[in-house]
Order: sequence, then C-alpha cells, then structure tokens
Amino acid sequence: MNLEMNARLDRLLDRVEKPARYVGAEVGAVAKPLEKGMGTFAFCFPDTYEIAMSHLGMKVLYDVLNRDADLVCERVCMPWSDMADLLRQEGVPLFSLETRTPLRDFQVVGFTLQYEMSYTNILEMLDLGHIPVLASGRAEDMPIVIAGGPCAFNPEPLAPFIDAFVLGDGETATLEIAHAVRGLRAKNARREDILMALAQMPGVYVPRFYEPAYRADGTLAAFEPIRSDVPARIKKRIERDLNLAPYPETMVVPYAEAVHDRIVLEIMRGCTRGCRFCQAGMLYRPVRERSVERLMDLAEKLVAATGYEEISLSSLSSGDYSQLSELVKQLTERFSAQRVGVSLPSMRLDTLVGQTLADSAQVRKGGLTLAPEAGTQRLRDVINKGVTEDDLKNAVSDAFQNGWNSVKLYFMLGLPTENDDDLTAIGDLAKLVEDAYYQVPKGQRAPGLRITVSAATFVPKPFTPFQWCAQDTLPEIGRKQALLRGALKRKSVTFNWHEPELSFLEACFARGDRRMADVLLQAWKLGCRLDGWQQHFRYDLWLQAFADQGVDASFYANRERGQDELLPWDFIDAGVTKGYLAREYQRALDGAVTPDCRDGCQGCGLQGIAGACAP
Repeated sequence: MNLEMNARLDRLLDRVEKPARYVGAEVGAVAKPLEKGMGTFAFCFPDTYEIAMSHLGMKVLYDVLNRDADLVCERVCMPWSDMADLLRQEGVPLFSLETRTPLRDFQVVGFTLQYEMSYTNILEMLDLGHIPVLASGRAEDMPIVIAGGPCAFNPEPLAPFIDAFVLGDGETATLEIAHAVRGLRAKNARREDILMALAQMPGVYVPRFYEPAYRADGTLAAFEPIRSDVPARIKKRIERDLNLAPYPETMVVPYAEAVHDRIVLEIMRGCTRGCRFCQAGMLYRPVRERSVERLMDLAEKLVAATGYEEISLSSLSSGDYSQLSELVKQLTERFSAQRVGVSLPSMRLDTLVGQTLADSAQVRKGGLTLAPEAGTQRLRDVINKGVTEDDLKNAVSDAFQNGWNSVKLYFMLGLPTENDDDLTAIGDLAKLVEDAYYQVPKGQRAPGLRITVSAATFVPKPFTPFQWCAQDTLPEIGRKQALLRGALKRKSVTFNWHEPELSFLEACFARGDRRMADVLLQAWKLGCRLDGWQQHFRYDLWLQAFADQGVDASFYANRERGQDELLPWDFIDAGVTKGYLAREYQRALDGAVTPDCRDGCQGCGLQGIAGACAP
C-alpha cells in the first residue's frame, strides 16, 4: 500500500469501532521482507478479527507457510460494517494485517469455509479487495482464489466464485498450492494453465472444469468433467501422522480480545463414535493422535512464546484421547506453579473421569460443557450418541464434587424422528443436573449454580447418514422452541436458541447445488453481509434474493432426498461411502446403535482411502 493510501487508512482508524481489529503488529505476527521471487499468500477469514484469531486452522497454516523461506503468508479478516463502508467511500482496498498489502496484490487468496452463513462475507471481501467476485471475470494477473475447510465438502454453492477448493487436511496441500502458483507465476504461465496444474493435485477441485446438468424436477441429472485430463472423482487429503504434521510453536497474541484467547493444543483429529448428525465426525476420519511427549513439548514452547495462562485441549472428542488423564496430569504438574490452567472442551458424558476433572481444576475452573444432544434415550439411540442419563448424572456429580458450579448442555432440535416427548425430556435432564448439584453438601459445593441449555436447530449435512433428511419447517421449529422454553422454566437455567431463519438458510447452502450461487450473489448485491451477526442479518433480503432468482428455498432445506438421487457432492470421495451412510440411516430409523469403530471396523469405507484405521 502506498504512502497516500496508508495515510488515508490511518485516518479511517479514528472513525471505526474497535480499531485494534485492523492495526496488526501483534506479538507473534510475522512480517517478512518481501523479496523477488517469493510466493505470497493471503489467509482470509470471512468473519471479524476476534473470531478469526480464535481459529486454530488459521494459526496452523499461517505457521506452515511462513516457515518456508520462499513463501510469505499474511492475514486478512472481514471488516466490520463501519470499516467496510469507509474503505469503499475512501477508495482504500482491503488489506493484510502484517504489511497492509492490498488483497489484490497477493498471488493466492485463500478462504477458510467454517460456516455457510459467512459466504456473503467472502464476496464482500473479494469486492473490497478489488478482485472480481466471479472467477470468470478475473484477469490473468489476478490472484488465484482458493478455499478449504469443512464446508468445502459441498463446494457447489460457491463454485462460480472460487478458483480451486482444497478437500481434507490442508497442511501439505496448501503448501503445495502456494509453491505451484509461485513457480508458474515466475514462468508467466496463463491462468488456465495454473488452474489445470492445481486440478491435477490430489484433493483439489477446480470447478470451472466441471459442469452439472439438471432434470425437469430440479434434481441433479449429471455432474461430469468437461475435460478428459481432470479426475471425475476428487479424493480428500489426509495427514496420516499428527506427530509429524506441522504445528505452531508460537501463536499471534491479538490486541483485541478474541472469542477464545488462549493456547490451543490439538491433541487428536477425527472421531470414531459415528454420531449420525455430525459432519465433522465423518469428514475428519481416521482418528490420529499426537503423543503426550509431542504435546508437552508444544505446550512448553507456546507458554514461553505467548504468555497465555490457559491451555485448551482441542479435538472433536477429547475424552476419547487415549492418554487424556496422563496428559492433563503432566500439564498440571508442569504449569500449575505458573498459574497456567488446563481447560477441557466439549466432552462426551461417558468419558469424563473424576481425577481428570480434579487435575484440570487445580489452577482455575472454567465452565464445563457437555453435549447430550437429545432428551430421551430413544432419540439418542437414533442419532447414535451412545450416552445415557446415568452418564450425565455421573459426569456432573463428579464436576460438582470437584468445585464446578457452571454447566453448559448442548442439544439439537428437529432431529429425525423427534417428537414432543423428546423435547420436554430436555427439561427433565436440566432438573437432573440441578438435583446432582444439591446432593453435594452445602459446605463442599461451589455457590451459585448456573445451567445453560443451548438448542441448535438440526441442519442436514453432506456426508452424514442424515444427508437425505428434510429440515423442519420454520413454523414447526418455532413451535418446538416455544415448547422447550416452557420445559426449561427453572431459576438456575438459562435457555439459548438459534434463530430458525439462519438455520433454514444454512440448510439451503449445506445441501445446495450450483444454482444457489445465483441466490448468494443476489443477496450480497442487495446488501447481505455479516449474516452470522444478529444485528446485520436481513432475512427479508434473502427471501427477496430467492424470489429474484426464481429459486425455491424449501427445495433445498425441507425436501427429503431419495437415496438414489445424485447429490451435488457425490463426486467427492471423503472416505465414508454412500452405501455406509445409507446403512447408518436405516439403522437410525430402526433405533439401532452402531458400536464405536475402535471396538471393531464398521465398514465405513475409509480403509480404502486411508489404509488401516487406528485401533
């Protein structure tokens, strides 16, 4: 950014809320001198700075790319509405935090796709960065726009805007892409040739080389490559050994308070439980663990580099980490004198161990988060949750006896086969937790019981056994939320719920095809952005966008799919087979529980893509 632009930007910082979001230069930030021939990568997070700085994936890829002497990675976050408006008014392009380089000047612009309702932010960031939102409108010298993350496993609603998608683990794949683009740019390769080179890489999908066809009823008739030299099926990338996979030994310490401002240690990746609603549990298979030795080494370096006073153990199912008790014990013994605490994330009810809770509570006690997901055993069996009321009672009893007084319980509303008894039973579980607290003698329990019950609306996701299911209609979701509110009227209970309109749109994009891109583009043109923030969400504009494009939203959200229907993501090999998912769906309807993979292979198909799974 030239001196004039820098001066104009400095003046803008005096006029916006939370200017610390835009200044950079934090402890741990990397601002490399840009030398001729270096590859440049902008890691774009399509939400605000405080959300971005809590995201582990950004920390990992930022470190991976900047460790390479030939590459530089800088961060770009979605500006708040006040800054976005001022950037347009003043003609200042969206810029990186490290060196204020305009987004347009990077070789690769990479977005992480964590949440469907951030999609308008992607278009907004491209436009603010002076990059055409449509891939077809980008000139030869413009950045290659890539995207990865869980939402990339149905890339079609973003296909016209993204040049290439990375499917699966990104550490090695992102490095390969950055080097490939750097090398081809040095040779003045055409944009088409760069994209063709990326399309040859394992786990990379370049949508311009594929074309859908539709039937008269709107369902997908075919999805085929338009060139013979690109694969018809894309297989996801897997980092096979987490001990060998790169992991940051320092992290950027933000100036502005982040949502999760602490050290994050990824202890394992993947999950063997097979919850039927959970996309992450299917996508991140197989299970891979980091050793206690590797984690202790990382913890030592991260505490020294950041000064944080909390270490969070991160994974999909941390209680299933085979050495959890030993890890918590060693972390507590090593860091308690420095007043560095250990926090346990969302835990399964059947894996909480009293001693682990006692060890983690030695320095400080955070809130305890548990996820029963459903109110009755019948429905928990349908979703293959595999936990009982006794598991919940034992878990919270252990917690209350070890000094906890705050418990968060996560549930889902609108699950397949759900009835009203399943919902009112959530109130019974809240009472069970309350009773467990009062069973601890008054002098031994921490004062001030707080129970937070959160109920997210079920969204059917690709690559899950429920990918064929319909989402409840908005009136039905509203009725169920009201019913649940009544069941939770207790002094110690706070009830949180998601806006059903947001979940409805999330379902449209989660299972959408390429035609949803037209709706997305129109919604953004109408002014939709920052949709995940209640004060900015404009459902009326989204309805207008659907109407303007002649697209029926209920076709995507509220329609049950036939198992013989071609799905927009069927060209992706995520490891789990469609046959396995169909079998699991039938077992759900039968109320049958499928055992944990570690107790015996369930034939999900992953061995064909990953070799032998973890025992």
